[in-house]
Amino acid sequence: MKLTYYGHSCFSVEIKGKHILFDPFVTYNELAKSIDVNSIPADYIFLSHGHADHFADCVAIAQRTGATVVAAWEIHEWLNKSGVANTHPMNTGGKWNFDFGAVKCVVAQHSSGLPDGSYGGNPMGFVFTTEEGNFYYSGDTALTMDMQLIPRWAKLDFAVLPIGDNFTMGVEDAVQAAEWVNVDHIVGVHYDTFGFIRVDHEKAREMFRNAGLTLHLPAIGTDITLQTGNS
Repeated sequence: MKLTYYGHSCFSVEIKGKHILFDPFVTYNELAKSIDVNSIPADYIFLSHGHADHFADCVAIAQRTGATVVAAWEIHEWLNKSGVANTHPMNTGGKWNFDFGAVKCVVAQHSSGLPDGSYGGNPMGFVFTTEEGNFYYSGDTALTMDMQLIPRWAKLDFAVLPIGDNFTMGVEDAVQAAEWVNVDHIVGVHYDTFGFIRVDHEKAREMFRNAGLTLHLPAIGTDITLQTGNS
């Protein structure tokens, strides 16, 4: 499965010809200046929560592409009032069958607020089960025992986890999260963008290697191919 990294926690995957974009934050990311936000394709946009560093480019991309935005109920309502009509509300514990596969919303231990300061609902993670592979995007989260439930719902090919610490899990907790969700390949996100979340890349890779795991840290604007059980 091809994954394109746009910086911070913004990435996309392509499944059954659909471009699925996560947490679009490009325009205001100094590290992503090389990315033309107006060229990013999207058939779906998944939002883990409402913080600006996961949400900032959502409205513009959704209006340009007509993508379906999948988010918590409160974010769905906010978007509808902001001129984005094509939304699909979900909430923690729910599952829905889309045209590319199934998505289950899972617990993320974090907070969520919208750009105008209004309540953003529950933060969420997502478990994707598709004919082309299965993966987990945790969203912004602390390490939580709820992660041990995920192998009951899917045999994962890879996971996308925050590693930057301070606001989310750091590297050590992300290693434990990977073990709990029973996955060997991890794409690290939510690091380096701000001074609070800078990480030592080689040390992070080494910590994962020592646990028998592989940490992928793709450069902004690059694609990586992650092997799945169906590829």
